[in-house]
Amino acid sequence: MNILPRFISLCLTLILLSPALAKDLEVKPTLIFGVVPQQASAKLAQSWSPLLALLSQNANIRVQFATAPDIPTFEARLAAGEYDIAYMNPYHYAVFSRADHYKALARERDKQLQGIIVVRKDAPYTEITQLDGKTLAFPAPAAFAASVLPRANLSRLGLSNEIRYIGSHDSVYLAVARGLADAGGGVQRTFANMTPKTREQLRVLWRTPGYTPHAIATHVRLDEALRQRLLAALVSLPGTQAGQAALDAIGFRPLVEASDSDWDDVRALQLGELSQPLKSTEGGAP
Repeated sequence: MNILPRFISLCLTLILLSPALAKDLEVKPTLIFGVVPQQASAKLAQSWSPLLALLSQNANIRVQFATAPDIPTFEARLAAGEYDIAYMNPYHYAVFSRADHYKALARERDKQLQGIIVVRKDAPYTEITQLDGKTLAFPAPAAFAASVLPRANLSRLGLSNEIRYIGSHDSVYLAVARGLADAGGGVQRTFANMTPKTREQLRVLWRTPGYTPHAIATHVRLDEALRQRLLAALVSLPGTQAGQAALDAIGFRPLVEASDSDWDDVRALQLGELSQPLKSTEGGAP
């Protein structure tokens, strides 16, 4: 039997299909998406996975979750450019955009970021001034809403406190619930995401003024075409049931395109360097 015609037919078929096969077999580059470690790594990975999976699919690129064991390590990794994309607090963005490391991509729509100070539900405190001389727990010196803003306001009020930095928002809430600190700083979103057992032992004593929220920013090495694909995938999330569920999993409002100037309100605070974010604040850091 003459197999030549069949061989020629097979070759022609492969030639015709080769563009589709090449597309299927294409090795997509991997982008590392760093998330500020407000909570335990396992909890962050679980809550962010649906969003990053959709981002990978809709932007046609592989996006890999990453975080850090604590906020100072996260800051060091931002400084080293280890993340291609990062979800960072407003103070981090003000610092690392100034250093020409990261460029704003997206932020939550109609959102103002506020810090909170929580106390045990049975604590006698009814006003922030009653915390004078008390032990306060915060995640890290440069945790913007959970540490920088509360400390700045405590300092302006002339309060003196023993400050303890214990790594994450979750650790702060647990420390206050267990009586290891009189009060602690966090944000409403992470407080709401705590287990009911811990959350029900606490109450919010005080809230800071509002500021532009966290930034999703890309490293300057990413080209504009890729940035636009990522942005389109992010802002379109509420348009599908899966996309809205992914936003709900991390407690996000719809995302919109961000501009660098959105964080001018944070820059106006003149908070100083990462190692001493309240260095230039009047009255000094508590």
